[in-house]
Amino acid sequence: MIILICLIGGCILSCQNQPSSTESELAEFESFLPKADSLAHAYIITDGHVDLPYRLRVKGFQVEREYLDLGGDTQGGDFDYTRAKSGGLDAPFMSIYLPAGLQKIAGRSKEVADTLIDMVERVVNTHPDKYAIARTPAEVLKHFNEGKIALPMGMENGSPIEKDINNVAHFHKRGVRYITLTHSKVNNICDSSYDTTRTWNGLSPFGEEVVKEMNRIGIMVDVSHISDSAFYDVMAIAKAPVIASHSSCRYFTPGFERNMSDEMINELGKNGGVIQINFGSTFVDSLIRQRGDKMREALKAYLDPQRGRRDSTYLAKQKEWMESNGYMYSDVKVVADHIDHVVTLIGVDHVGFGSDFDGVGDTLPIGLKDVSQYPNLIAELLRRGYSDEDIEKICFKNVFRVWNQVEEFAMELQAGT
Repeated sequence: MIILICLIGGCILSCQNQPSSTESELAEFESFLPKADSLAHAYIITDGHVDLPYRLRVKGFQVEREYLDLGGDTQGGDFDYTRAKSGGLDAPFMSIYLPAGLQKIAGRSKEVADTLIDMVERVVNTHPDKYAIARTPAEVLKHFNEGKIALPMGMENGSPIEKDINNVAHFHKRGVRYITLTHSKVNNICDSSYDTTRTWNGLSPFGEEVVKEMNRIGIMVDVSHISDSAFYDVMAIAKAPVIASHSSCRYFTPGFERNMSDEMINELGKNGGVIQINFGSTFVDSLIRQRGDKMREALKAYLDPQRGRRDSTYLAKQKEWMESNGYMYSDVKVVADHIDHVVTLIGVDHVGFGSDFDGVGDTLPIGLKDVSQYPNLIAELLRRGYSDEDIEKICFKNVFRVWNQVEEFAMELQAGT
């Protein structure tokens, strides 16, 4: 069994529970680390999904220490300024995540969404020399040249739109640049991949109007989390390219509808869209997912379902249990396998990073444990023969292309051309 020791970020790549690496693979990987680190800082790195706002919400809206620490090192979580700078992360999309339970109370999802956006703005206002809101690719580039980390926003769950189409424009005005149409449950817009209740068998009639309005306003449609039938409905309606902000390939996780099938990835390619690969071990590796399913059942019983809210106490108990019972992790090579698979199907112009940092808990692969470790993935891609131009596309150019095309299409619609 070979243990890979990486020099970047002090990380350790372990091949435990994974196919062993050969000595030559290890040597190749290590030889590419300096170049990978250089490219990570030369190119803009975008990440389609970082759950920092939810992390702040779990800790409470008024935790001053956390806001202050985000200017340097935080005690927990996967993201802070120091680690982001170390890993070359320049434009993490801040996830405005709305749990499905909020939609049970009229107006509650929108209220929480606005509060989470306020929190992102507060991070920027607390550290104006380090962070800046970004509403366009041009603004990301400007902030990059100034040495700041850009914070574009994406809304995870369209439930805050409620039943008012005008809320699409409201959230665009507030800085939201993509909307994941639903999350874990069916909502007013469409069915969820996680929910066996197929109320709409795809998009609802209102959901069809939402997709059209997002195209008109200039918000990227995010097909992560939605059911297969909803995805194909989006493909039939969307006139601009779409994204999957944090999804992986179902080819490696048969039966896991949350990931995208080869047929769906091919349709995404025809649409001109981009799939941003989720790093979570259970998203990229079927064996680990199977073990994870069994562990979750045992963990659920341990935590007591009546009190199992994802607050700080819950998370602490979860961590304690997982440390005591062990957990299998994937590694950076398997994440690269997903990128390879997309490239084989539809080309290098349609793939990017969508880590789900701060969102997948203690399931991140060895070598991709936090935002300091993007160079490890870049090194593995270089080892596999990806060119500098390929890396540049995966890091940011593919997402920028879609983002710009969505904005350009919206301007054309609004101008009546």
